[in-house]
Formats: sequence, C-alpha cells, structure tokens
Amino acid sequence: MSFPGFIKAFPSLDVPFPDDVVQTHAIRSNKGLTVFFEFFKDFTLPPHSHKDQWGTVVAGTVALTIDGKTSIYKPGDSYFIPSGVVHGVSVTAGTKAIDVFEEPDRYGLRG
Repeated sequence: MSFPGFIKAFPSLDVPFPDDVVQTHAIRSNKGLTVFFEFFKDFTLPPHSHKDQWGTVVAGTVALTIDGKTSIYKPGDSYFIPSGVVHGVSVTAGTKAIDVFEEPDRYGLRG
C-alpha cells in the first residue's frame, strides 16, 4: 500500500539521502515533527541520539538497535526511543514507516 496523495503532497525533508533511497513527507508543529518514510532501497543509519522518537511500521521490516539491544519490527509494530538513548536502524527496501520526533526541527523541510 502506498501513502495517499494528500500525504505525498506534504513537504519533504532536507535529509542527506537520495530520493531513490528514501522519500519523506512531513508535518511540523511547534511541538514536534511527524514523518512518513518510504524506503526504496535497503538502508542503514548508524548509531546516534536525539530527543524522544515514536514510530510504527506500515510495511516492510525495521531492525532497530536501541541501547545495544536489536529488535525486529514488522507492519503494525510500534517502537519508542527515549531522549538521549543511542540507537541505529536498518530497513529493507519497500519499508514504509511513520515516525514522530519530539524535536520540531529534527530535520529541515525542503522548499
């Protein structure tokens, strides 16, 4: 299932990854940032940390290592990453996920 057109019309994020790897569609408020991710190729993000993050897998598979423990998330699974906890992620091509970041400026918007 693809995200509907009105979600795809949301602004994309200014992330350092090519559009043929991942596309983003985002909504920002002064309280946080919600991002709809679509991965077209396998993708790995090395360990890092930031403020709170909550997410859910819509399609595909997400391998998330939080504080040294790796768990696999599939469609319908949700995860929470507490503020300041080191984590990294690997996703498979075809994965779609929705992530909500506590930081409204976690990523800048394009355009």
